[in-house]
Amino acid sequence: MGKEHFFLELEPPEERLRHAPHVVIVGGGFAGVRACKALASSEVRITLIDKRNFNLFQPLLYQVATGLVSKADVATPLRQLVGSQFNVQVLLGEVTQLNPEAKQILFNGKAFDYDYLVLATGSGSTYFGHEEWRSFAPPMKILEHAEEIRRRLLMAMEQAEQMPDPNSRQFLQTVVIVGAGPTGCEMAGAVSELMRNAMRREFKQLDPNKTKIYLIDPGERVLRAMPETLSESARTTLESLGVEMIFKGRVQSMQPGEVIISSPNGDRCLQAATVIWTAGVRPSHLGRNLAKSIGCELDKRGRVVVEPDFSIAEHPEIRVVGDLCCYTHTANGNPLPGMAGPASQAGGFVGKDIAALISNSSRPKFNWFDFGSMAVLDRVAAVADLRGFKFSGGIGWMFWALAHLAFMPNPENRITLLFKWLVAVVSQQRSSMLLTGMPSQHLNVDAPDAHFPMLSGQGPSIAEPDAALKAAINYYSRTISGVTHQPMDPKDGSEEDSTAAIK
Repeated sequence: MGKEHFFLELEPPEERLRHAPHVVIVGGGFAGVRACKALASSEVRITLIDKRNFNLFQPLLYQVATGLVSKADVATPLRQLVGSQFNVQVLLGEVTQLNPEAKQILFNGKAFDYDYLVLATGSGSTYFGHEEWRSFAPPMKILEHAEEIRRRLLMAMEQAEQMPDPNSRQFLQTVVIVGAGPTGCEMAGAVSELMRNAMRREFKQLDPNKTKIYLIDPGERVLRAMPETLSESARTTLESLGVEMIFKGRVQSMQPGEVIISSPNGDRCLQAATVIWTAGVRPSHLGRNLAKSIGCELDKRGRVVVEPDFSIAEHPEIRVVGDLCCYTHTANGNPLPGMAGPASQAGGFVGKDIAALISNSSRPKFNWFDFGSMAVLDRVAAVADLRGFKFSGGIGWMFWALAHLAFMPNPENRITLLFKWLVAVVSQQRSSMLLTGMPSQHLNVDAPDAHFPMLSGQGPSIAEPDAALKAAINYYSRTISGVTHQPMDPKDGSEEDSTAAIK
C-alpha cells in the first residue's frame, strides 16, 4: 500500500512546520489530550487520532447510566479541546496496524509516517472467558454502554409500573451488579438513589422498598484497594441504601433474568431483570498488535511493559501510556494504577519529554504524584483516601466533587456538573431521565424495524422493551408459573439483538 502524506506536509498551518518532526498520538483520553497540550509550544506537527471525536470523562459514566447527568456533561469534542492548537490536526478513525520498523501506522486504510508515536488507547471490558455474558450484563466503558444501561433500568421500571402482580414488579425492580470496585460501588449507590428516591413520586404503583440491589465480588470486602476503615464505611453506607453485598461470590452462569453465583455457602440463584458488569478490565488490542510487530514484553494482563520514560526497549520513539502500559518504575515497584490521575500525569510527562528531545534541552524525570483514591456512594457521601488522610461521609463527598471537577477538561462541563449535583442533593431529582432509542437502534438501518425512518405500523414500537428485557420477563413468567425453563439458545435472535445493542 502506498504511503500517504500527512496533510500538514502539504499545507502546513505555518510554513515553519513543513519539515518539523511528526508526533502521532493515538487515543484522545486523559493521557492523549495531556500529551497534546504539553507539546503546545513545541515546533512539532501533531496528529491526534481517535475512533471517537470526543474526550470521555469515564469516571462519571455511571451518572449517565443512572440519569443524574447527560452524555454531553461528560464528553467534550476533541476539536474543542485541542483543535485550536496551531500544531495539532485531529483525525477520526481507528489505527488497525503498526509497523514500528518503518515508523508507520495503518489508519483508515492509509499508511502514515511518524517520528514519535504515543499509544494511549486505554482499556475495555473483559468477561474472563465468558463473552456470552456480555449480552445479559452490559459493561460500562463507553457512552453507548451507559445509555444502554440507563435504557434497561428505566424500561424495567416502566414495565413494572404496568404489572398487576407484585412479585413481577419486584423482579423488574431487582438489579445485580458484578464487581465491588469503585465503579461497582458507585453504580450500586446511584442505582439505589434512582430506584428508591428519585422515582418515588413519579411512579404510582412501585414500592421503592421492594427494590433489590445485589453487589457481587469475589473478595472479602468492597473497595479492596482502599484502607479497611474506608471499605467498612463504604459497606455501611451501601447497606443503609438497601444494597445487599455477596462476598466471595463468583458468577458461574448467566441467562436473561437469572445469575447463578458460587459462594462458601453454596450456589445461589439471583433473579433480576437487570444485570450490570463492572468486574473486568482488559487493555486495548494495540498492545498485542505491537508485541507481534516487535516482540515487546507484555504483562499477564496484556499491558505493554515500558521503560522509565514510557518508551519500549529498542524503540525509544514509541511511548505507551495510560491503561495500555505496565509502568513499574515507581518508588514501591507497584504498577501505576489505571486511573485518570496517573494517565494524565504520564501523558503530560511524555509530551514534555518529546519536546525536550526535539529542542535538545534537558529531559524531565517522571515522578508520579499519588493523589489517592476515592468513590462516591450516594448524593452526599463518599470515601476518600488522600495520601494517608482518610475522609468519609459529607467531607469525603466534597473532596470527591472537587477532584472530579479539577480533572474535567472542559470548564463549561464543570459548571453544569456542579449545578446538577447540587440540584440532586437538594431535590433528589435526576436531570437526564429520557428514555430514547429503539430496541433495534444498533442493528441494520435498512431493516424494516429500523428507527430511522420510523414507519407507522411497521416494526416494533418505540415503547417496546428491548430484546434483553423481553427475554428476562419471559424467563420469569415461565419460572413463577412452574414451567421448566431452558437456557437461551445462542442462536436465538433476541440474544443477537441484545449483543448488537451493547457492542
